[in-house]
Amino acid sequence: MADLIPPGPGLDRLFRDFRFTAWRLETRRAYGVAEEDRPYREWLSGRDPGIGWFRPWLELVRAETAKGKRMERVRLVDDPPSDYLRWELWGTPYNLAAGEDIRYLPRGHPVVRELPAEDFWLFDSAAVARLRFDGDRFAGAELLRGPEEVVQAARARDAAWHHALPYTRYLSTLIR
Repeated sequence: MADLIPPGPGLDRLFRDFRFTAWRLETRRAYGVAEEDRPYREWLSGRDPGIGWFRPWLELVRAETAKGKRMERVRLVDDPPSDYLRWELWGTPYNLAAGEDIRYLPRGHPVVRELPAEDFWLFDSAAVARLRFDGDRFAGAELLRGPEEVVQAARARDAAWHHALPYTRYLSTLIR
C-alpha cells in the first residue's frame, strides 16, 4: 500500500506538476457534503451560495489549462440524479468555463461494470492517485506508479470517456 498524501500542498502539487492530462473517474454518489457545509446547505434551500468556496479549484484549473494541459473527468450518475449530483450540475458550468471538461456516464451503462469501483485521478498516463475517503469526507490519495495500476486506469479512462456524455448533452437527457 502506498503512503497516503493528505489534502493540501502535497496533493495540490500533483495538479501543478502534471505535463499533459489529469483525468478523474468519480464513482461515489456524494462527496464530503455534511449538513454543516454552508454552500451546499444554501443551495439546497434555494439560495445562491456564490462561488467563493470554489475559486481556488477554478483558478488552479484555469492556470493549468492555460498552459495547454487538459483536465477532464467522468462522473457516474444515477437516474434520477441525487441532490448531490444536482449540486454538482449547478457548479459544472464554472468548471467548464475554467477549462475542465466534465462528462457524465449513467451508472446503468454496461461499461460501468468494467470500471474500477473507486475514484482516482490519472496523471499523464504515468501515475494514479487513488482517492481515499473517511465516510464521505476526502482523506487523501495513494500515489501509484506501477504499470498494472496505470494501465488499468488508462483502460478505464478510455472506456468511460468513449461512452460519457458532455454536459449539455447529459442535461438534455434529464429534460424528458
